[in-house]
Amino acid sequence: MNIPNILTTLRVALIPILVLFYCLPFAWSYWAASIVFALASFTDWLDGYLARRWKQNTPFGAFLDPVADKLLVAVALVLLVENHQSLFILLPALVIISREIVVSALREWMAEIGARAQVAVSQLGKWKTAAQMLALVILLANPPVMTIWVALGYFFLMISAVLTLWSMLNYLRAALPHLHHK
Repeated sequence: MNIPNILTTLRVALIPILVLFYCLPFAWSYWAASIVFALASFTDWLDGYLARRWKQNTPFGAFLDPVADKLLVAVALVLLVENHQSLFILLPALVIISREIVVSALREWMAEIGARAQVAVSQLGKWKTAAQMLALVILLANPPVMTIWVALGYFFLMISAVLTLWSMLNYLRAALPHLHHK
């Protein structure tokens, strides 16, 4: 275990705390959940930065990092879908979670045929992640009452859903020549 892997493991450990805070019946609970989510999201950037800078990339980290990211985002989206009960959350959540499943399966398959580099993380994926994290921080911090902040959160979530679809299409396009292999 190195520091980047500890940070990734911490991200997973923060998920039940996020759920607990979000579900508490206190005025401050949304803010607390949002802060936990923001902290967990920051560890995503930090563990990658430290692993590259200190040359501490490990197979365990390569496996757990994307799993931790997807778990964190999926749990946050499920909490918001249940609480907001709005198509402005439901539709982007369906797109985002579905894309993560498709791209994860695609990456695994591409790795099996030795073409993993064709579906590596792109700059578009980084923009998608930034819009998604911003939307989720905003939405988790606010009760499901239409305010300018909630509208802004919906807007960034919609942007992230569009970027999510765009990046998935790019991954599928990159994999298309390999899909004809037996």
